[in-house]
Amino acid sequence: MTTKEDGMAQQRMTTAYAAQVARTAYLWGWPLMNIHNRRVFMEQLPGPGLLVGIVPAGPPNHVGMLHDYIRPEERIVACPNQDVAYGFGPLDAAGGPAVVQVPDFGDRFWVYQCVNQRTDSFVELGKMYGTTPGHYLLAPESWDGEVPDGIAGVFRYDTRCGTVIPRVFLDDTAQDREAILPIVNQISVYPLADYDGTMKIIDWSNAPSFGDSDAASGQDATSGQDAASGQEETQWVDPETFFDSFGEILDEVPPLPGEEAMYDWFRGLMAAAAEDPAIAAACREAALDAEVTAKELFEFRHYGLPVSDNWTTQGNGARFGTDYLMRLAVGKSNIFVNTPEETTYFYQDLDMNGDRLDGSKTYSLHFAADQLPPVRGFWSLTLYNRHHFFHPNDLDRYSLGTKNKNLTYGDDGSLTITVGGDAPTTEAAHSNWIPAPPEEFSVYLRAYWPDQSILEGTWTPPAVRPV
Repeated sequence: MTTKEDGMAQQRMTTAYAAQVARTAYLWGWPLMNIHNRRVFMEQLPGPGLLVGIVPAGPPNHVGMLHDYIRPEERIVACPNQDVAYGFGPLDAAGGPAVVQVPDFGDRFWVYQCVNQRTDSFVELGKMYGTTPGHYLLAPESWDGEVPDGIAGVFRYDTRCGTVIPRVFLDDTAQDREAILPIVNQISVYPLADYDGTMKIIDWSNAPSFGDSDAASGQDATSGQDAASGQEETQWVDPETFFDSFGEILDEVPPLPGEEAMYDWFRGLMAAAAEDPAIAAACREAALDAEVTAKELFEFRHYGLPVSDNWTTQGNGARFGTDYLMRLAVGKSNIFVNTPEETTYFYQDLDMNGDRLDGSKTYSLHFAADQLPPVRGFWSLTLYNRHHFFHPNDLDRYSLGTKNKNLTYGDDGSLTITVGGDAPTTEAAHSNWIPAPPEEFSVYLRAYWPDQSILEGTWTPPAVRPV
């Protein structure tokens, strides 16, 4: 067939060729569509608060904020951690600039993640940057308005959509839960029109809850899975409907240098699909086929940079650029990672022998006294089930690390963490144990504000040893 766009005849396109282009478009565009659909869903919210009383969220250019750890029922984002009080909200350039408040955190570790629609970071806001308290502006690149007095800095993004995720470290103690409240109550994001130079206070311990499981399901933007039920992450990208709004993605995300020809390629495909039902059908089938490939990248062992003892990592989180493989893999398995200097991540699906981790077995990780994760922020080892969420357990324990004040160290200062299998019988070993489901699981080590030895790869996690 032939198509026409902008008055110029296009070359003929077979359905087989269209399917090949569509498959590439799906793998390239999956993370961008993910952010787009989160924004579309959250447009329905009446204000900042909690989805079903659990998940922080807000309408565009606002955030909801927790004052404690995220609960294991959460299904909005895979691979959450229980080291920080989280915030979450979408950005929309169509609403103009947004103001983000930074309180005085004192000595407490904190970092705000702000990513554009490509899931690339566009800010430096955190303890590692020496950010001073105050008000900062997140502005679209196209905005040419006047920056008001009192704004401490301006960060710009070039896509329509984005995401803001504050993270504030929290010790696993009642005392720190009390101490963090007046700090997180000063964390807020709101449109520039609402800025008056004052530090707005929100009592996040009384944040409104939006909807029951059905009302918070995101059915307008997703396949109907919700914020706090089911086993898998909410399906923010549906291959059946992907190409219905793919044209919007091309309009919302400008091409990076060198991507212009690819955009022409994709727009030609969309023009052909608009004219020919057979081409449109081929695109839908190609998306379903490409989703099979994308799902393989959900497993940590299928991507990343290999390090010792079957661990993998990545070195370009939140600045993927044109590394489409890593962008997609991280988006599928653990979207919203920080830049490596903010957080380095180590992933593990396998034991030291290359066998899949299984909760019916017991494993240990031994950190020598001089080999604890070298960080200036904090570190943690988290255990996830096969869907990359917490395994509910009677201890309500999903990770161990800096936040824990009752870990048992060896006489030489070493630390041995046990995962999976039956509960240890001694109190000392029990405090260092993370329960696992009786099936496949993964472990995940975070190093916030990592030492240069982590960034250079001279420090790596210890082997996961079968006991």
